[in-house]
Amino acid sequence: MIRIVIADDHAIMRGGLKQIMATTTDISVVGEAADGTQTLDLVNRLEFDLLLLDMQMPGISGSELIRHVHQAKERLPILIMSMSNERQIVSRAIKAGASGYLTKDTHPEVLLSAIRKVAAGGRFVDPGLVESIVFMPVTRGLLPHEMLSYREFQIMQMLVAGQQIGDIALALHLSPKTVSTYKMRLMQKLNIDNAAGLVHYAIQHGLAGNVRPASKG
Repeated sequence: MIRIVIADDHAIMRGGLKQIMATTTDISVVGEAADGTQTLDLVNRLEFDLLLLDMQMPGISGSELIRHVHQAKERLPILIMSMSNERQIVSRAIKAGASGYLTKDTHPEVLLSAIRKVAAGGRFVDPGLVESIVFMPVTRGLLPHEMLSYREFQIMQMLVAGQQIGDIALALHLSPKTVSTYKMRLMQKLNIDNAAGLVHYAIQHGLAGNVRPASKG
């Protein structure tokens, strides 16, 4: 029996995943978490075979959470299931130690196959994402944005999209002061000192879609 923990901040998503697992005879859900703190608590308390993890949850999440999980249980397989299909985010998850990555529109049979493969020690990437990962540009070293934490990268994208500090704080369940601290750190890492420069950097490196002027907040 493959024992899994589901970590996703949406109760409906967790419920739907549990229904999918209930159709099998070899996969059992032994715990669920709605944020990073709950996830780490279950990792430390429970014995299980695979963590099915959403990349975006309140508190610690993304690549940072993956690293914390592996600090607690180095060999625990982590399968990411996320709304995002962006190459940079997929790459960050894999580099942080995730054994697999799926998008949330994945067919249930593909999800079950991925769980079985990753739990057995293998790796699995959503077939629709494989090409973009395989053909990522090769560089000699890390670009400045590749040294950002997942949360810093996420906030950078929200700033570039024109969201204000207060709106970002509300969306990520953080305080405005915490978001401002993340903003200061990411600007320092990118060696950028104003919003226009941040937008220019994002466009230059293909990190922005439909960009509006970034907030000065």
